[in-house]
Amino acid sequence: MLSNVISTVILALWGSSGAFTSAEDLHFARALQLMSETPLIDGHNDLPWQLRIQFNNELNKVNLTTLETTHTNIPKIKTGRLGAQFWSAYVPCGAQYKDAVRQTLEQIDVIHRMCQKYPETFMFATSSQDIMEAFGMNKTASLIGVEGGHSIDSSLGTLRTMYQLGVRYLTLTHSCNTPWADNWLVDTGSEPSQHNGLSPFGKQLISEMNRLGMLIDLAHVTVTVMNQVLDLSEAPVIFSHSSAYSICPNKRNVPDDVLQRVKKTGGIVMVNFYNDYVTCNKAAKLSDVADHFDHIKKVAGADIVGFGGDYDGVTRLPEGLEDVSKVPNLVAELLRRGWTDEEVKDALGNNLLRVLRQVENVRDSLKAKSPDDVPIPYEEVESSCRTSYGYLNNGAAHSLSMLAPLLTVTLQLLITLSDA
Repeated sequence: MLSNVISTVILALWGSSGAFTSAEDLHFARALQLMSETPLIDGHNDLPWQLRIQFNNELNKVNLTTLETTHTNIPKIKTGRLGAQFWSAYVPCGAQYKDAVRQTLEQIDVIHRMCQKYPETFMFATSSQDIMEAFGMNKTASLIGVEGGHSIDSSLGTLRTMYQLGVRYLTLTHSCNTPWADNWLVDTGSEPSQHNGLSPFGKQLISEMNRLGMLIDLAHVTVTVMNQVLDLSEAPVIFSHSSAYSICPNKRNVPDDVLQRVKKTGGIVMVNFYNDYVTCNKAAKLSDVADHFDHIKKVAGADIVGFGGDYDGVTRLPEGLEDVSKVPNLVAELLRRGWTDEEVKDALGNNLLRVLRQVENVRDSLKAKSPDDVPIPYEEVESSCRTSYGYLNNGAAHSLSMLAPLLTVTLQLLITLSDA
């Protein structure tokens, strides 16, 4: 009933203003209507990284209502009808083996502070239920995704701690290998494989993420890792910001056979808007992004596709999708191309909600399972920047076992010398 009233109001306003001059206007009005009924859930936005590099996370110096140096601000969010956002807690690969954990915690902190500073706009969220509650209050549900396995420093304890702080997905790699997983650049030939996909510890990590109820994000990994995770995971996976490889053969995109496996396992591919992943060129148009939606729908169905704009994390965006405010234009384009209301609603948010609920169900089914506390072997992470506390117990026992025969030999030598 309420949706019918909203639809009537929208149509009346547009009609009274003389705006209905073409079918395009009707598609746009319908897009706004559908977005009032189903939350637009975007899989990846790098505004928190912009807050770091532009303001060093000094949020008190930032006004998100008037900020104009980013793709994302509060007026753009409102115009774009952004129902829920996975904000990226990203730090560069250069922080790996150094201070990646600290910097990631600071990015998690700035997301929390952003929600606290603008409570009328953002509601911090960690569950499918939270998303719908925020949508009912006309707020943007704000979830956290950590972009890059280097951010946990090969520690399951750090993974669990970040979950407790509200992190709900981990992108297994960024554009660098971790000590337990290969990144997408391996598939380009520009970097060597270190693990042939996942190491044994990487496989432990997948199981622990299932137990926690953390979404596994396969954006940025090799095709081998994609398939290994699809074999191992008890829960559906996400690609938070990746597009279709058959449309743009960039190794950051998802090949058709993997799309079909995502379909079979109930996951989702959230389409990236970055020109280089849309057209494999510096220029792109909104219609090019819609081509990726169409292709994924054709190969695997409308129930595995979603929105993963990558706003504020990229330097080039398509004409017609220049910032967060423009997303309704893409929804209207899908309607123009013949997508049904239900298909559009699935892409807007219902697909991601289904995936998240299933991840939560798997978590609940594994409540009796103890946390995995077996650490990564020290030799796989040993470096001058890493201490070995805890590991020394095993090393000390080994040293003592080797010391006994050495002492015996030394004693015998001393006795021989004294007899001489």
